[in-house]
Amino acid sequence: MKAILMRELGSPEAWRLEEFDDPRPGPGEVVVNLRAAALNHRDLFILQGLYPGITLPVIPGSDGAGVVGQLGEGVDPAWLDREVVIEPGLDWGPDERSQSPRYRILGMPEHGTFAEKIRIPVGNLQPTPPHLSPAEAAALPLAGLTAYRAVVTRARIKAGEKVLITGIGGGVALMALQLARHLGAEVFVTSSSEEKVARAIALGAAGGVSYREPNWGRRLVEMTSGGPHVVIDSAGGESIETAIRIVRPAGRIVFYGATTGLPGNFDLYRAFFKQLDILGSTMGSPREFAALVKLYAESGLRPPVDRVFPLAEAPAAGHHLLSAAQFGKVVLSL
Repeated sequence: MKAILMRELGSPEAWRLEEFDDPRPGPGEVVVNLRAAALNHRDLFILQGLYPGITLPVIPGSDGAGVVGQLGEGVDPAWLDREVVIEPGLDWGPDERSQSPRYRILGMPEHGTFAEKIRIPVGNLQPTPPHLSPAEAAALPLAGLTAYRAVVTRARIKAGEKVLITGIGGGVALMALQLARHLGAEVFVTSSSEEKVARAIALGAAGGVSYREPNWGRRLVEMTSGGPHVVIDSAGGESIETAIRIVRPAGRIVFYGATTGLPGNFDLYRAFFKQLDILGSTMGSPREFAALVKLYAESGLRPPVDRVFPLAEAPAAGHHLLSAAQFGKVVLSL
């Protein structure tokens, strides 16, 4: 099979198309003939050496969708030839509240989805929602699972609440927007780009601001008539500092990333006087992944796809993601 193999760290040019041995399924496993795979910032962090325990060479990629082509011993024959979407996490463990020490994500250290085929435990499969294209299905797993846990499990968003989602434009933030609106919340967004704010409003956000504006937090307090009940954040840093100031008393702040680093001034006094819940979140359990796919299947929602590249153009796709110009997921077509 053809696959993108990463043998060294550096720029996306380190993602090279090579011939690789076809995988064979073991007991309880299948081989999926992939039709699409999506990029995540995790792939770039690994490429840049910003991830623990990097093992090379490796086939990158956590997200994939395709058709089951081979079955291992003990697998129900009904899976053969089914269109499936792949859960990217392995060995979550028995505790729904947190992943086990053995938890890991496809694409390092295990070979990932930037390939024509992948071997995967059958328990990591869910039937593809029938209304989704292969690119949309591949866009769903990692970002959708992260958004689902942050919005549904951790934030417990309810109908009628006002929700702020920071950094709109990336896959997780856009799917968090979809999920929060599906739950009946009124959603507001931030971005460095006025164009991305406008596009989010076209997708159903009630309003938004550029976080490059001075006093952007004050503007959001005015927009939300007193501040949001919930903030979903991926940036950390000044974004969390502002969230603590503007969120309503007894509000919830859920963060799933820290791309701008730690807050310089974490206002503990305001946090405890306002009785805030400040919650970390990452990825999600197999139960949550099944619930996510079921929600998209029943609601008709479509994960937002920004651009699709052929597998051989994976380096160009990586540079596009690095540019931060995307609005939605960047996908490789197989």
